[in-house]
Amino acid sequence: MVIAEEQSGDGVENMSKKNEKTMPITQDETTNLLVGYVRKSNAGGALKISINTAAFSDCSTYVTSDGQSYVPLVMSLNALEKVLIGERAVTTVSQLQD
Repeated sequence: MVIAEEQSGDGVENMSKKNEKTMPITQDETTNLLVGYVRKSNAGGALKISINTAAFSDCSTYVTSDGQSYVPLVMSLNALEKVLIGERAVTTVSQLQD
């Protein structure tokens, strides 16, 4: 992090009066793998989840203590709420990847 402040008499008089703060750029940004979409059924009583099989096969998995394998997927609650109330037609189903 870089922090610069104006100080008098020690050679930094030309710096801005405000503090300047620069956050380091990290290489550990999380990416999302698009796996599918969620929409409301035409009757409105169910959610329809469509998963792309090729994308699904690229997903990472985890295994529970009983030996079952799962694929962790996420969707935005705000976007899902908009689908449920009719403000959006669909939202995405993704997997967070490191």
